[in-house]
Amino acid sequence: MSEQRMVSTVRDCPGRLVPVGDVVTIPAHNFVTITQSLGGNYTVVYQGNMIRVDGTDADALGLEKYELSFDDAGDGQIHEEQVWQALETVYDPEIPVNLKSLGLIYSVNVDQETGEVDIEMTLTAPGCGMGPVLVGDVEYRVALVPNVKKVNVKLIFYPPWSREMMSEEAQLETGLFF
Repeated sequence: MSEQRMVSTVRDCPGRLVPVGDVVTIPAHNFVTITQSLGGNYTVVYQGNMIRVDGTDADALGLEKYELSFDDAGDGQIHEEQVWQALETVYDPEIPVNLKSLGLIYSVNVDQETGEVDIEMTLTAPGCGMGPVLVGDVEYRVALVPNVKKVNVKLIFYPPWSREMMSEEAQLETGLFF
């Protein structure tokens, strides 16, 4: 979503302060400006602060909760394309681009025997306070893929992330395509 809009919270709304990741609560009956609505999550501005609100709390903003689901092929297998689809629903709260297109997902390995998915990812900056939030988003969303029993996310910082790792579309979207 590129256009901003103002809404009033209908109940206390939990969120994470961007970029530090601290837990905050926006009290009920307060106005916020939605600046980003992607992947089912929201970035809002409240009292001059940018706050990331999880899609599971969308009703606090008077919006419909985000539900991510996948079809089960019935073969008992984890389908890697569904893992990648789940990863495409996790967005950076400051940049309107998903983690896959940002080039933050370094590897995905599926172990069909154990039902585990191992993911190596990085952050745009090593000290990003939103790192644990993004890792939690990845764990939660990938766990929704049929037959996934466990998701292991490892944050790595080598090689260091750079804008060249972004997809061309993401570079164009952010104006970083030179």
